Amino acid sequence: MVTGGEQMVCVTGAGGFIGSWLVKELLHRGYAVRAAVRDPEGRKNAHLHALERAKRRLSLHRADVLDCNSLRAAFNLCDGVFHVASPVSDDPELLPTAIEGTKNVINAAADMGIKRVVFTSSYGAAHMNPNRRSDQTLDETCWSDLEFCKQTQNWYCYAKTVAEKTATEEASKRGVQLLVVVPAVTVGEMLQPTLNASVYRVATYMRGTKKAYPNAVAAYVDVRDVARAHALVYEHPDARGRYLCIGSVLHRSEFVRLLRELFPQYPITTRCEDNSKPMVKPYQFSVQRLKALGMRFTPLKESLYETVISLQDKGHLPAISHRSAL
Repeated sequence: MVTGGEQMVCVTGAGGFIGSWLVKELLHRGYAVRAAVRDPEGRKNAHLHALERAKRRLSLHRADVLDCNSLRAAFNLCDGVFHVASPVSDDPELLPTAIEGTKNVINAAADMGIKRVVFTSSYGAAHMNPNRRSDQTLDETCWSDLEFCKQTQNWYCYAKTVAEKTATEEASKRGVQLLVVVPAVTVGEMLQPTLNASVYRVATYMRGTKKAYPNAVAAYVDVRDVARAHALVYEHPDARGRYLCIGSVLHRSEFVRLLRELFPQYPITTRCEDNSKPMVKPYQFSVQRLKALGMRFTPLKESLYETVISLQDKGHLPAISHRSAL
């Protein structure tokens, strides 16, 4: 079993939503952490210095995933790498950053003699397949259909699918042991000051700018669970391959109902965009591989509560004095 101790690891995209929590988790576990970010002196990364144990065990390093030399410098002296950095966008022009950047990370890690890399994929690389039967359980064998991603112009899911497959191929060539965490839509408390894409979705419902919800289902997970999942797969000697990281799958009507229960004072919609069709049913999913490593998931209601309180505290939502209890 790998533990923090004297180990040093690097986290790419360390200033983002998942990256910040992963740095916090690794510091808590006793690791020395090198945070690879675009601008070590930038305000958007200042919150990392405030983390517990950061003064003694955290250093920030300038790195760009499209610049192999900067990656090799950031990975110097490290025992492992956590590759979190990736654009969360449907802009096709950002495909090289996600795909070539991932290839560069694997090769830079191999160049520096690093044998263990954890890659942050997305359930967008697993569930986008119109041919999957409604009664089929989503698990680690499932992959998104690239042609379907192209047809629907879902370039984020396309990029994450290709990036994960690229990482697997490069790791095999270079003798790097690759471990992949596949998280769902990630919610929870923000450590970083800026809004990220998944928490922004919650904010739109809370503000009332989202006037109706889609007749659709989605998968969710707490950001703290995602960070723990990364640490668990890295530390467990028998960990191999992909690990779905999903706390719950539910219809959007249930998602907004939870928000209204917790915060009835906000103008959260009660209207569905399309009632003419039967309500889409949540699909079954399996996270047994991750649970076998000791993973336990946070209830979504708790995660949403922490999300909204975080949005209030950071000034992204009006601070309403009454806060519903869990």
